[in-house]
Amino acid sequence: MIYESIIKRRTIRKFTPQRVPSEVLNKCVDAARLSPSGMNRQPLKYIIVNDPPFLLSVFSTLTWARNIPGYKHAPDEVPMAYIVILLDTEIKKQAGNDPGIAAMSISMVAYEAGLGSCILGSVDRPRLQENLKIPNRLQVLLVVALGYPREKSKTVELKDDDTKYWFDAGGVLNVPKRKLEEIVIWNTFQS
Repeated sequence: MIYESIIKRRTIRKFTPQRVPSEVLNKCVDAARLSPSGMNRQPLKYIIVNDPPFLLSVFSTLTWARNIPGYKHAPDEVPMAYIVILLDTEIKKQAGNDPGIAAMSISMVAYEAGLGSCILGSVDRPRLQENLKIPNRLQVLLVVALGYPREKSKTVELKDDDTKYWFDAGGVLNVPKRKLEEIVIWNTFQS
């Protein structure tokens, strides 16, 4: 069941204008809170953004789909919530793997609730820090965009080492992935 959810969950960048329930957003953060943390230091904090003026403020700091030429959002396709993942530098100076683990936990809980998500690292951090009045001791790490999916996405076999995404005739976003046997090495590299 978990394996199927992980392989079916795809990054979604376009959303319907339906609001995301607060209880789902809280559940996403609770899953991140309870996820593994290096040395159990738990240095991450989270800002849940779902108020329309703040949604636009966050959206304006993000770079979307650099690998898809001409990819744009219509005004009614933007995310309806964000979870901003922050590092509290008074607890720990380096985030390690914690933000990636937290972001995946958030995305999987969102997927289970019927939401789409996009984990974004391409963020104008100084502007976002200013827009959300984030104290200096908190460092913006990642932003997880959330909402009900307006687009469909699927994986396809990678060909000619071309990792660029593309839309098929039905408007489905195709995401090339390497074959399992291309990336797995058992026990040791052989000479």
